[in-house]
Amino acid sequence: MPKSPAEIKAEILKLTREFSAATHAANRPGNDAKHAVFVPGQSIVPYAGRVFTEDEVEAAISSTLDFWLTLGPEGDAFENELAAFLGVKKSLLVNSGSSANLLALSALTSDKLGERHLRQGDEVITVAAGFPTTVAPIIQNGCVPVFIDNDPVTLNGRVDQLEDAFVPRKTKAVMMAHTLGNPFDLAAVTEFCQRHNLWLIEDNCDALGCRYDGKITGTFGDLSTQSFYPPHHLTMGEGGAVSVVRDMKLKVLVESFRDWGRDCWCASGKDDTCHKRFGWKLGELPEGYDHKYIYSHLGYNLKPLDPQAAIGRQQLKKLPAFIQARIDNWNHLRSALQELEEFIQFQLPTHATGWTPQGFTWDNSGHRSECSWFGFMMLVKKNAPFTRREFAQHLDAAKIGNRMLFGGNLVRQPAFVSLKKQQPNAFRVVGDLAGADRIMNEAVFIGTYPGLTPAMLDYMVATIRHFVRSR
Repeated sequence: MPKSPAEIKAEILKLTREFSAATHAANRPGNDAKHAVFVPGQSIVPYAGRVFTEDEVEAAISSTLDFWLTLGPEGDAFENELAAFLGVKKSLLVNSGSSANLLALSALTSDKLGERHLRQGDEVITVAAGFPTTVAPIIQNGCVPVFIDNDPVTLNGRVDQLEDAFVPRKTKAVMMAHTLGNPFDLAAVTEFCQRHNLWLIEDNCDALGCRYDGKITGTFGDLSTQSFYPPHHLTMGEGGAVSVVRDMKLKVLVESFRDWGRDCWCASGKDDTCHKRFGWKLGELPEGYDHKYIYSHLGYNLKPLDPQAAIGRQQLKKLPAFIQARIDNWNHLRSALQELEEFIQFQLPTHATGWTPQGFTWDNSGHRSECSWFGFMMLVKKNAPFTRREFAQHLDAAKIGNRMLFGGNLVRQPAFVSLKKQQPNAFRVVGDLAGADRIMNEAVFIGTYPGLTPAMLDYMVATIRHFVRSR
């Protein structure tokens, strides 16, 4: 008797789990007894990477066998589960964190927002040192980024420069990232935005699970963004999300720009959600033109696939454990490298004034940050008997993954240098950006991701100690 489709699928998924367990041991959580054995000096210690088990592989294959493919039931479920985790009104899946930033900024250009919509030439305050796709959407939408400096210890924007960056009737929004899993000063930034009636976009791509005064980041602004690229806190392979924090009017706009710019809000495969599909009169189209083909914005097609969302749902279940592993790994490195403070400056959470083996010391503001660390940042001090470049090269030679703080001071990047020559007013800078330059010249980070094993952490510590002592 031939097997039923359900029986065939069950057999495929059973074999899938067996294959994954036999093949992907190096991608298991670092505290998993089944993780691949680490060989110091031979095995690579990634700065970040995919952490998964057979659960994610099974979910991807199961969804693929169903062959819906385009964003559908798994996507709907993941959007709802992510929004519930964050505590926001709605999360919308996209194909990358960079696309999420593009859509969040683009949504604010819609004339459906009335007088508050961003126009060509309006200014958006952002931060000089970071990842370029936090800033690129501002320029791509015809607005002007205004760069404030970074504090080289927290890596976040210097909020004391916000007022210097502000120009009445020209400044319309603030868009900045919680850098390397460290929340920026949300008390100061949200107060500033509220006082001047500015939009706030939180780039939360490196910071999923961070908290500020006990409240999770990505829930303070009007919109926030996530990335699900493999190095991030959870992964769909490629992928990201835009979260609508409070005002569901923004949900319709983000969806429109994500889905070709269409005016219709029907999900794929569904018709007439508004019950007046042929009852609209918009633009100069004839009355009754099919609403599914009316376009109110110049949009994109930036959706991910449903099998990716199936992977993300499994990852989301593990997110609390992933976040705790990042915290534990950062604390392990900080404690073990304490003796190197003469030559290396270590990152601090926003509002922290120092670190002791018992924990952080804090300023008098009353505010507290809880970091879901994306990496372990080190700044090579000027008095060190080695350079950042030499340090990074030594880590490379020891097969320890490391990175700069992404693009460093972005205004020094070729794209921005060229842009300034072609369009002198394309962006504006507040102050001398000395902090961003210091980060560009001195900063390097290693991993804290949940795939690090105790042996990897010990090897990283021993390698760094040996390098510094040998100098």
